[in-house]
Amino acid sequence: MSVARYRRFLKLCEEWPRDESKKGRDLGTFLRQRVTHAFREGENTQLSDPEKCDQIYESLARINTNVYRERFPRTRDTSFTGVTVEECRMLLATGNMQQMNEKKKGLWKTLTERFSTKQDVTPEKAPENK
Repeated sequence: MSVARYRRFLKLCEEWPRDESKKGRDLGTFLRQRVTHAFREGENTQLSDPEKCDQIYESLARINTNVYRERFPRTRDTSFTGVTVEECRMLLATGNMQQMNEKKKGLWKTLTERFSTKQDVTPEKAPENK
């Protein structure tokens, strides 16, 4: 039975996308490393908890096939901060993360500075409630 589990995980790894902009932090690469570690002997690996292995596989397969994205569609393509998917990708790219670390800024500080300039609403300028 380990043979089938191993092959299912291999297929999942093949299908799971890699994000080259997140070197060293990519979920696809991390998944491949974990599968390699869990199945050290390939198809001959004896699993200590096959049920847990099946649960992990099913969870990852649901994420990979966008089950929850389709079940719970988003009304907008932005987050609560107004950041689009593309802007988020740019912010989280390894090069940008390194630049932020070099400047000794945290991600939260960078984001708050960025959005405080976009939405300059001070108590004096806030709209009045009617």
